[in-house]
Amino acid sequence: MYLRPMSSIICTVTNDLSQDQRMIRICSTLQAAGHRVTLVGRRLPHSRPLVNHPFQQHRLRCWFHTGKLFYLEYNLRLLYYLYQQRAEIINAVDLDTLLPSYLISRLQRGVCVYDAHEYFTEVPEVVRRPKVQRLWSALADWIIPSLQHAYTVAPALAELMTERYGTSFKVVRNVPYRQSALHNQIIPDKKIIFYQGMLNEGRGLEAAILAMKQLPPTLVLHIAGSGDLEQKLHQLVVDHQLEDRVHFLGFVLPAELPALTEKAWLGLNLLENTGLSYYYSLANKTFDYIQSGVPALHMDFPEYRALHDQYDTFELLADLEVNTIASAIQGLVDTPDRYAQLQQNNLEAAKYLTWEEEEKKLLAIYEKL
Repeated sequence: MYLRPMSSIICTVTNDLSQDQRMIRICSTLQAAGHRVTLVGRRLPHSRPLVNHPFQQHRLRCWFHTGKLFYLEYNLRLLYYLYQQRAEIINAVDLDTLLPSYLISRLQRGVCVYDAHEYFTEVPEVVRRPKVQRLWSALADWIIPSLQHAYTVAPALAELMTERYGTSFKVVRNVPYRQSALHNQIIPDKKIIFYQGMLNEGRGLEAAILAMKQLPPTLVLHIAGSGDLEQKLHQLVVDHQLEDRVHFLGFVLPAELPALTEKAWLGLNLLENTGLSYYYSLANKTFDYIQSGVPALHMDFPEYRALHDQYDTFELLADLEVNTIASAIQGLVDTPDRYAQLQQNNLEAAKYLTWEEEEKKLLAIYEKL
């Protein structure tokens, strides 16, 4: 069966759609290829109005927003919503939307595609709850082996999940659109260390903040994003009297991020090795930094090591100790030639690591359905 022009595709997520850059790109590509695409998520109390995109968007309202009751309610609401639709393809994004997507696709004799943004059963929030992990693992072991079409964000993760579930996982990396021009806005006497993403556990943000105490005052840390640790991180900054060195930018729309990233002197992508999901990750911010020509610090995990060996666009960290982070940053301050080489390597790699190239893999998957 080949995906016909104007096929109906529903993509399901649990976020509020406003900051999911990967799904915005995926849905835009499929819509541009001639299909009717709807992205379904949920409305949160603080959700901003939706930004217009070429595809349709729909938010489900829930009474609960966290914990077991949220997942139960959202899956029931999603099941009912999908039952009312008639989609040839349902693209379940991550394990927390897979059950209703799979059941309705079977009921309506459609196709269920699994898009694994992460190794869901190995994220820190699940790993530390053995009973919860067993429940999600049982769901994955039941459904994923029966799927014929699946893809994920990184080669090592695809290999791991293919071996685990017996379903062949393809790779569609989370890379940004090509930026037409780069505007170097680095201020020499105020170098910005930049983090973009969720403020959740396991992101090394506490250590990054404390590392600022060991660095010269010409370096400042800008944190763009929101999440569960937001208040805790604010308090940490106050407790260590770093208000003039660490600035929280709050939630930033995806369209506004490139302008902020271009002003950065250094990007951060720090992760604790608290589960296979983080260990085999390949975050979208990795490619955002590259596309903006910004050197960065990443963990010495398999996917980042592979990129480093191929393009040499960033430095790798062995651990998340405060001294390790501070030493790596100070090392780039003290070796401007190394920094300049990383910057030039980023500009070269940015020519190839673009969504315009990566979307060809996505279309190839859907064309063979």
